[in-house]
Amino acid sequence: MNYLDVTLEKLSTRNIFLTGGAGVGKTTLTRTIITHFEHNAKKVAKLASTGMAATLLQGQTLHSFFDLGIADSLQELKNKNKYEIKKKVKKLIQTIDLIVIDEISMVSADLFEMIVLRLQQAEFQGKILVVGDFLQLPPVTKNTQKVSFAFESLGWKSLNFESIELTHIYRTTDRDFIALLHHIRFGYVDENIHNTLNSYIKPLPNDLSQYTFLFGKNISALHHNTQQLQHIDTEMFCFKAQVITHAKNTKEYEIQRFMDDARIDKELYIKIGAPVLFTRNAWNYFNGERGIVTKIDSDTIYVEKSDGKTIKLQQVAQEKTRWIEKDGEMVEESLLSVYQFPIKLAFGITIHKSQGMSIENLIIQTNEIFAPSQFYVALSRSSNPKSLILIAPKKQWHQLIFVHQNALNYIQTLSHIQTT
Repeated sequence: MNYLDVTLEKLSTRNIFLTGGAGVGKTTLTRTIITHFEHNAKKVAKLASTGMAATLLQGQTLHSFFDLGIADSLQELKNKNKYEIKKKVKKLIQTIDLIVIDEISMVSADLFEMIVLRLQQAEFQGKILVVGDFLQLPPVTKNTQKVSFAFESLGWKSLNFESIELTHIYRTTDRDFIALLHHIRFGYVDENIHNTLNSYIKPLPNDLSQYTFLFGKNISALHHNTQQLQHIDTEMFCFKAQVITHAKNTKEYEIQRFMDDARIDKELYIKIGAPVLFTRNAWNYFNGERGIVTKIDSDTIYVEKSDGKTIKLQQVAQEKTRWIEKDGEMVEESLLSVYQFPIKLAFGITIHKSQGMSIENLIIQTNEIFAPSQFYVALSRSSNPKSLILIAPKKQWHQLIFVHQNALNYIQTLSHIQTT
């Protein structure tokens, strides 16, 4: 029995926590499960805490689906008169067969408590699939000194999750690098790991256009992209995103927030000869795959991949959706569609926005590592360790390689069903 069959069988009777390190196929399996349910006429809510993660899943945010407004806790729900569930929200939750929550590591305990409240208020009878790795990026909270994970909430225990861990890494076949990633994921550093990481500190190549820099800060990535693009001596093109609204009274800030969350450039500046990263998965390219722009027409960008194949790209739609009642039934409808080319300049990108990417020629700016598990997330983007370069850190490696102790303790207590 393969991992898809195992997960589907378990989901028929209980809630599942699907986990595993970076590059093990959590997203691919999740999408396959969603497709399976939808092909069997089941309703699936595809949710995540951040807009970017929700967009990659072609779903919506937890706050939107559960009607939480801008509340960060149960107390704020009460303060903002959002504690009681609306009839339409209750009806929506009751009609859902499977709730999928992606990037669960970024869901705080307070947010998870609000989710469980809504499930209880709606007397939810379906199943829940939470997906993610608590040893990756933690929840973003106003108080950075007080980080609490979903598993620390009372509601987590009440849902009685059974954990399934994927263990086979697909992103790279380098066994030594896979072992290195495993140690760093758990925050373990010894002399061998110290020496191995030092071996990746190399002089920067003269031609940086062949590499993608990973930064911890947005401003650094923006500055690097702007600077490197100026070095290409060809005509500059600008493609503006096309926005189509399907609902009345759609606010401009809603459109901009969706575009920011979904990694969509309002204006895409590009030149022939510029290296780009694909930001979506399709049948002929994948998220993080690299290419070079070889030709630009009025509505088409031609990108040659490293395998020599040329992809003819046109603007594609990313949709923001919501659930509404129509003819007595809850259906998912599009609120707005934003059309833009599914590429970004490949000179530099933030660690956060590299979510889900596999990048071949990688340079990591280690001096912008500041959060638990951030270095692991950056390092695990590499699909080819032989072309990995680390900027020499000003700190010691053990100061960059650390995990949140509560997350580590929780993962070590789990009894996983492991699949390879």
